[in-house]
Amino acid sequence: QVQLVESGGGLVQVGGSLRLSCTASGLTFSDYVVAWFRQAPGKAREFVAHIGWTGKSTVYADSVQGRFTISRENALNTAYLQMNSLKPDDTAVYYCAASQGADGLRDYTQYYYWGQGTQVTVSS
Repeated sequence: QVQLVESGGGLVQVGGSLRLSCTASGLTFSDYVVAWFRQAPGKAREFVAHIGWTGKSTVYADSVQGRFTISRENALNTAYLQMNSLKPDDTAVYYCAASQGADGLRDYTQYYYWGQGTQVTVSS
């Protein structure tokens, strides 16, 4: 049974930082692209970032470019999202997801496995 488990969310002030983790089990982690998406209340699920199988290839949404960093440690079956300079607009539930695809990876429909989500709240 495949599981993705996110952790590290919480309440932080504007300008603060958080580091999210996504730990996978039940799959060969290094065979999957891993992405982070987020969803705020009343809004559509939004792409945040994705990272390739080896960790060398990363793509970010314009809204987080330069503030967020995605990384992975395949030996630990874990991916991370380091979030700096947080803004109130970053408030959302953050989900990690895994895909064996190679195209259209900003599209959440390309991801088969999902975590349960972790809440990030940025207070002003």
